[in-house]
Amino acid sequence: AGGAAAMNIQLDLAGTTQFGDDNDPKSIVQNGYTSGSLLGFSIEADGTILGSYSNEQTQSLGQVVMASFGNVEGLKPEGDNVWSATGASGQPLLGSPGGSMGQLQSNAVEASNVDLSGQLVNLIIAQRNYQANAQTIQAQDQVLQTLVNI
Repeated sequence: AGGAAAMNIQLDLAGTTQFGDDNDPKSIVQNGYTSGSLLGFSIEADGTILGSYSNEQTQSLGQVVMASFGNVEGLKPEGDNVWSATGASGQPLLGSPGGSMGQLQSNAVEASNVDLSGQLVNLIIAQRNYQANAQTIQAQDQVLQTLVNI
């Protein structure tokens, strides 16, 4: 009922050997901790990425590398705060955070350098100026209408 045709296979085991020996592991390393799964990670000031595991262990997972360009104006914006190198930007100079590469600050939100209260005051002033100008134009329009009707 379908399927593959029957096959005959002959095995020649004449050149094989077998050795008997005790199971003897060469190295056993036990740190006393159970296996754990990754719960989260943190990034240190030097760029080291530390993973926190469910067995209360912390392991280094890698390091953040920073790049410096000769002409940052030549970088190409890719969107979502991602930039890529171009011929105009030059080749990236890679290094660890700190020193001439700049600092890395983890768990921080960059604050805006805009004086929010000052900008709101300026917005209110601009809106009142707009309203005053609109009323002036409306008054001029009424004067013109009166003159045309005379």
